[in-house]
Amino acid sequence: MRFVQPDPVLDVPADERAARTWGHDPLLQVQGVGAFVRVLLPIRLTDGYTLTVGTWLGINPAILRSVWEIWDTSEYASLVLDGFLANRIPPWGDHVLGAPATAKVRDPEQWPYVTDTGHADLAGVLTTEWPHDLVLDAYRSIV
Repeated sequence: MRFVQPDPVLDVPADERAARTWGHDPLLQVQGVGAFVRVLLPIRLTDGYTLTVGTWLGINPAILRSVWEIWDTSEYASLVLDGFLANRIPPWGDHVLGAPATAKVRDPEQWPYVTDTGHADLAGVLTTEWPHDLVLDAYRSIV
């Protein structure tokens, strides 16, 4: 599962988005909305499976340029980002949208992974083993 845009960006009228946007996947800034970086959110499922969701982390716009500068360099391997989850992740939706989160690079060939949060609901997403049906049924309706 991969979210195409951060939810706050979808609130911008479609005919205005292009003119207000710098960058694209995986680094994006939208005037009046904020800066975003593509991240991966692992959701543990029963029986040892994992659903990894491509989502967006809202970050401080002041650091977007420095992230862009190291994205394709060896420094990327040590990248740590603090921000907020910028998508309604099914089935938790609004309970995790805007949750503070930290993302770290685990593999230099992949986007950073959401690894930490002080937010109770998002912490539950990261640490609980979830039943397949509960999680996957929420995605069937949007795929």
